[in-house]
Amino acid sequence: MTDFGLKVRMAVVGSILFAFYMLVGAFGLAMFGFGAWPLVLLGLLVLPVIQYKIGTWSATRRAEEMPEEGQYRDVHRMTESLCQDMGIDKPKLMVMQMGVPNAFATGRKGNGVVVVSTELLTLLQRDELEGVIAHELAHIKNRDVLAMVLGSSIAMMVGWVAYMVYMFGGERNIGSIFVGMIISNVAQMLVMIFVLAISRYREYVADDDASQYIGSGDPLARALEKISQGSQGRESQLDDSVSALCIFNADRSLLEKVFATHPPMEKRIEKLRG
Repeated sequence: MTDFGLKVRMAVVGSILFAFYMLVGAFGLAMFGFGAWPLVLLGLLVLPVIQYKIGTWSATRRAEEMPEEGQYRDVHRMTESLCQDMGIDKPKLMVMQMGVPNAFATGRKGNGVVVVSTELLTLLQRDELEGVIAHELAHIKNRDVLAMVLGSSIAMMVGWVAYMVYMFGGERNIGSIFVGMIISNVAQMLVMIFVLAISRYREYVADDDASQYIGSGDPLARALEKISQGSQGRESQLDDSVSALCIFNADRSLLEKVFATHPPMEKRIEKLRG
């Protein structure tokens, strides 16, 4: 059962994002005229799907499908058992060199993908790896991956609209283009604040779900400790958009901490062991 708090957050944030989405549609009607409403409606329906497909492809483009035999056989059997307990279809399993020990889930329930790094597979013990996979499966089960991807898509469109509104209302020169880009980024960040209201909480929920399905929070806590320590001094090869979906995302600068996609690692570990 999906956490009630996560359901409420997704419903509230979803309603707010839908309102922003309607503003994008209103801008389209104002720009092209009411007679173009079929074109605007088509764009509103198609653009998120295209961005979702592109986002999924971008996140997994360097990954390879994990063979079901050989060294990965136990990983597949472990995943199948967890999926049966969670009542979800088994996602596609993929492996990728990420530069750091990490894992992420993308896609939707019934058509999900779990990607683990080669660095993670060599670092963790079996029960620790089971905790990580259970965490990623919980994200797919709770549908919060889809909410994150769509939220980011809407934020991008709102930023584009803010830029276009500014440019149509003023002179077009190098200075105005620069100011327009700043306004666009600010508008995008404001929308992303609502998405982050889901992002940090969903990690706690996935941690809790994983601990319930594997019977204890300690294996996942140990895995998070090893992932955090194993990432120190190493450069991640993942884009920021993909890092936001990972089980671990190091926040370096003050701005990154303010707009952190993940709660502090020490708090997650403490909660798992509490």
